[in-house]
Amino acid sequence: MQTRFRDAGNLPTLFSAFLYFDMSFMVWVLLGPLGIQIGHTLKLTHAQLGFMVAVPVLSGAFLRVLNGFLVDQFKPRRVGIAMQIVVILALAAAWFFGIGSYHQILLLALALGVAGAAFAIALPLASRWYPSEHQGTALGIAGAGNSGTVLAALFAPSLAVAFGWTNVFGIAAAMLTVTLIIFIVLAKDSPTCPPPRPFSHYVKMLGIGDTWCLMGFYAVTFGGFVGLASYLSIYFHTQYHLSPVHAGYATAAVVFLGSLVRPVGGAIADRIGGVRTLAVVYLVAATAFVVVSLGLPSVFLALPIFAIGMLSLGIGNGAVFQLVPQRFGAEIGIMTGLVGMAGGVGGFYLASSLGLCKQLTGTYQVGFLIFAGIALAAFAGITQVGRRWRSAWAEAALARV
Repeated sequence: MQTRFRDAGNLPTLFSAFLYFDMSFMVWVLLGPLGIQIGHTLKLTHAQLGFMVAVPVLSGAFLRVLNGFLVDQFKPRRVGIAMQIVVILALAAAWFFGIGSYHQILLLALALGVAGAAFAIALPLASRWYPSEHQGTALGIAGAGNSGTVLAALFAPSLAVAFGWTNVFGIAAAMLTVTLIIFIVLAKDSPTCPPPRPFSHYVKMLGIGDTWCLMGFYAVTFGGFVGLASYLSIYFHTQYHLSPVHAGYATAAVVFLGSLVRPVGGAIADRIGGVRTLAVVYLVAATAFVVVSLGLPSVFLALPIFAIGMLSLGIGNGAVFQLVPQRFGAEIGIMTGLVGMAGGVGGFYLASSLGLCKQLTGTYQVGFLIFAGIALAAFAGITQVGRRWRSAWAEAALARV
C-alpha cells in the first residue's frame, strides 16, 4: 500500500530544498536579465554578451559534479551551507568593488556558477526522504526552484533602472543571506543517506551507456530551458527592440511557464512513464524552435511559440528526473551531479551559440534550427533506449512479486 505523499517524507526539508534552489537559480541567471544594461555600459558585442550569460551556466555545470561528490561525502545540508556562503561573498564583492571591464564580469560569471551547482544539493536533499513511488513528485517540487529564473527576469531589470545594475548584486546577496538562515533552520539530512562513494565511482558511472543517455536527454530539456532563460532578455531587446524592463517581463512570462510545469512533468511521468513523456516533449520542442527560427514579425506572435517550447522543456526536466532514480537509485547523488552537468553544458551551448550566430549571420535562425535538430535526435534516442528500459524494469518488477 502506497503512503500518501505528505506522510512519506519531510515537508520542511522539501520546502527548504525548493527555496534554496529557487534563490540560487535566481542568482545563477542574473547576468541575463541585466545583460542589456551591462552590455551598454561595457560596450559588449553580441558574441561577448552571449558568452557572458553562458559562462555561469557552464561553470555551474562542472561544479555540479563537484557538489555531487561532496554531497556523497559530507551530506547535502553541510555542503549547501558552504556553497551558499561562497556565492554571497562573490555578490557582495561585486557590489562593493564594482565591475568595470569585460574580464571582471566574466570572473563574477564564473563565481555565479556555484549558485547553479545548487542543483546537485537540493535534489539529493529532497530525493533521499521519499520512496520510489513519489520520486517524480518530490524531485519535481524541489526542481521547481528553477522558477528563480522568473524572479531574475521579472525584477532585475527594474531594480537596475532604479538603483544601477551593480547594486542589484548587493540586493541579491541580502536575499541569499535570508535564504541561508531559513535553510539552516529547516533542512535536515535523511537518515537513509547512502554511504560515501570514492571519486573513482564517478569515472565508473561514465562507463555506463545509460548514464550518457540520461545526460544527453537532460542536456536538451534543461539546456534549452536555462539557455533561453539566460538569453531571452537580450533576444527580445535585439529582435523586437523592447526596453530592458519590457524584455525582462516577456522573458519572465515565458520562463514562468517552464518552471511551473516541472513538478507536473514529474507527476505525469509517474503516471504514464518518463520515456513516453519525453518522446512527446522533444517533438513539441523541436516544432516550436523551428517556428521561432522563422523570425516571427511581432513579439506577440513569438511569445506563444516560446511559451509552448518552454512548457515542453519544463515538463521534460521533471520527466528526466523521474527516470534517474529508477535506473540509478543507489547513485542518485552522483547521477544528479553528472546529469545536471550535462544540462548546464546544453544551456551554455544554446546561450553562447545564439549570440555567436547573431554576430556572424545577422540573425538567430541557424542557432534555433540547430537546437531543433538536436531535440529531434533526442526523440530518436529516447524512443530507442526506452524500449529496453521498459522491458528491463518490467522484468525487475515481476521478480519482486
